[in-house]
Amino acid sequence: MNNIVERFEKINSNIQKLNSKKKVNIIAVSKTFSIDKIKPLIDYGHNHFGENKVQEAAGKWTSVKRLNPDIKLHMVGKLQSNKAKNAADLFDYIHSLDNQKLADIFSKYEKNSSKKLKYFIQVNIGNEIQKSGIPINELDAFFNYCSKERHLNILGLMVIPPNDEKTRKYFEISRDLNLSLGLKDLSMGMSSDYQVAAKHKSTYLRIGSGILGPRA
Repeated sequence: MNNIVERFEKINSNIQKLNSKKKVNIIAVSKTFSIDKIKPLIDYGHNHFGENKVQEAAGKWTSVKRLNPDIKLHMVGKLQSNKAKNAADLFDYIHSLDNQKLADIFSKYEKNSSKKLKYFIQVNIGNEIQKSGIPINELDAFFNYCSKERHLNILGLMVIPPNDEKTRKYFEISRDLNLSLGLKDLSMGMSSDYQVAAKHKSTYLRIGSGILGPRA
């Protein structure tokens, strides 16, 4: 069995042992990896993959998705407004919705297209200057804008907590914010902390090196 598939199965097994009542989706974050590297996971039947750059993703996935229509592609990186339409053409999920301009672009796109995307609002959960995301104190208003005024299908929140000993606390805050908005899905957890995230009700785990190995 391929090493990538073995690592995926081990992670999946670890998640199953947590006895989560909700389905937990594993997004294999394939940024910087070639399709040849990813192919064993596609052949295995895994469908959820994540990328953080629109142009790189288009070059890798356009033809692959055409041949594999069950593949779901997740945009997990910061998204510039001038790339939003191209992202909407290619991706199925947007995990980095964090400003009204993006919401406006996606709303207009969906009015003129039969394609409907699924969205996560990115929250700057640790209030870090260097990270994207809506501030917590603006979340309620932004959620209402996206869901009620722009009619976007908001699945839940997406967070990247500070890399420190308080990760568990940030996961608790994120879970509670998600529940307060009545949202059922939560994009939270990466290779180093996915088990903790799953215990805190994450339903989409973004795992890269833990599955695909170290990046070059």
